[in-house]
Amino acid sequence: MADTDPFYFRYYTGHSGKHGHEFLEFEYSHGRLRYANNSNYRNDSLIRKEMWIGPLVVKELKRIVETSEIVKEDDANWPKPNIVGKQELEIRVGSHHISFETAKIGSLMDVSESEDPEGLRVFYYLVQDVKCLVFSLISLNFKIKPI
Repeated sequence: MADTDPFYFRYYTGHSGKHGHEFLEFEYSHGRLRYANNSNYRNDSLIRKEMWIGPLVVKELKRIVETSEIVKEDDANWPKPNIVGKQELEIRVGSHHISFETAKIGSLMDVSESEDPEGLRVFYYLVQDVKCLVFSLISLNFKIKPI
């Protein structure tokens, strides 16, 4: 199933600042989940993790994406990336392929004050749900201790 399934998910958030290019990214494709977190603050280094996930986890990830109805949204009226940073989301599920780009969202207040609060709210909550799933999988599979 994993080799022929066209499901793909990629999320990126990052910015360039006084500590260089700092970002968080995760990507799922063909059974493999990749995670990268780069923070140069206090000379932290790039953390990369990769794992294979089973069909039930993939099914749950797809369910989260499909029930969010993100494929019905359009990022035309979302805040444009700026000095604070940007977020990118690319998903291929079923016959849909979407790619969004927006500014970093600091809080739900940013969502409410945007030109498309309903669409941006769908994006915001989808990202939160997927982050929770990915961070749970990482903590189950790897020991990451802050120094």
